[in-house]
Amino acid sequence: MQLLKDKKTLVTGGTAGIGKEIALTYAKSGAHVAIFGTNAERAAQVLQELESFRTHPEQQFLTLLVDIADKASVEAAIAQILEKWGSIDILVNNAGITRDGLLMKMSEEDWDRVIAVNLKSVYNLCQALVRPMIRARSGKIINISSVVGLTGNAGQTNYAAAKAGMIGFTQSLAKELASRGVCVNCIAPGFIQTAMTDVLTDAQKENILKQIPMGRLGHPQEIAQAALFLASPMSNYITGQVLTVDGGMVM
Repeated sequence: MQLLKDKKTLVTGGTAGIGKEIALTYAKSGAHVAIFGTNAERAAQVLQELESFRTHPEQQFLTLLVDIADKASVEAAIAQILEKWGSIDILVNNAGITRDGLLMKMSEEDWDRVIAVNLKSVYNLCQALVRPMIRARSGKIINISSVVGLTGNAGQTNYAAAKAGMIGFTQSLAKELASRGVCVNCIAPGFIQTAMTDVLTDAQKENILKQIPMGRLGHPQEIAQAALFLASPMSNYITGQVLTVDGGMVM
């Protein structure tokens, strides 16, 4: 079933991990897909994969190299997409980085960069798109947070602060836009098998698994399916919510 046929979607951090899986899932569901990334080689590879999932001749795919922490760069890229497509129906703020360390040893640079990429980018993207969505009186904004934003995690004060901030941002923006037909929701993934978790030691993974009732890490596809639901008409009466997809880790 093509739940997103002809919908125009934008996914940040769409060249790897969860973002890539969301982009591919949207393409399989009939959507036009634009991706923001920072790695030209990965962007070209994802573009080829998107093309392989084309569901109809008119379907379009775009990849743009954008520093999402830079407001001017985001606005220029959004303007480029709007000039080509006329609108963006679905925005997924997925891009994120980690620079972990205990607060007593954390550099100001590591704090600022994580906040800029993980949180300020959400402001940049949403502010660039809320007016077009309000004029259309429709739209879906999906912010990919983390269970760490709900529980905290030692060694991740910067990352947890950004992800918790994203949740508060989501709920506030949902209240601003609900009467205008725009839904704003958040997904809080647990520990998912991506490059971020690949660097964990076996001992760290074993300790994590003890905290997950389902006893395993999640798969990017399981987050993508949640993002598909929130982007689809099936979620039209849902806004301001945080959907945890974490194997029961937070309940």
